[in-house]
Amino acid sequence: MKNTIHDNIVEFQVTGDYGLFTDPIMRVGGEKCSYQVPTYEALKGILHSVYWKPTLIWIVDAVRIINPIQTEVKGIRPIKYSGGNDLSYYTYLKNCRYQVRAHFEWNENRPELAGDRNENKHHEIAKRMIRKGGRRDIFLGTRECQGYVEPCVFGEGKGAYDSIPELSFGLMYHGITYADEACSAETAGKMTANFWYPVMKNGVVPFLRPEECPLHKPLGDMNMKIFGAGRENFSGLKEFGEVT
Repeated sequence: MKNTIHDNIVEFQVTGDYGLFTDPIMRVGGEKCSYQVPTYEALKGILHSVYWKPTLIWIVDAVRIINPIQTEVKGIRPIKYSGGNDLSYYTYLKNCRYQVRAHFEWNENRPELAGDRNENKHHEIAKRMIRKGGRRDIFLGTRECQGYVEPCVFGEGKGAYDSIPELSFGLMYHGITYADEACSAETAGKMTANFWYPVMKNGVVPFLRPEECPLHKPLGDMNMKIFGAGRENFSGLKEFGEVT
């Protein structure tokens, strides 16, 4: 259940020449092949680059696929952990263009930040950061895939899959629930991977919330991040206070 008063929805378009959306297993090396559509975690990461504070949690509601899904295989020479480099083939999405709709909710795992729960403030800052192109660099799944963010009206304009009633992508990695954003007793103090079965309808992929995914895989124990070096969490409210 939402714990905010307003919808605080943000809508933006993200574009890039290439995208590489994979699950964490593909990150350790070897051949990498992108999913056909962005993952929930990748879009959430873009939102974190636009505007992030531990006070809130971004919830990605949907993504609209604007350009046709195309791939391009590249020969890459990644650095080997044992020294030297190797030859691998990475399959990227190319000419990427997506419309994203999302909203934020308060992070109940951070009661020390309750005084920072000013919904209008965070919503206005987030919209302004979208207009500015984000606070940090935007990437489409991985660092070599530079992306660009700009405001849009979700659903506006013509998309390549607007006339296709339904297209299923099978089992797919959704994202990771970290201890900082635990949503249940099962995810508290753990890192949990979530999996789901996405379906695109008329070009739009509506996302399940992380806790609604049908498959969850605990990856291990995890402690919440401590902000500031010392006795208590850094709240951002007393950052200029005297240190004793």
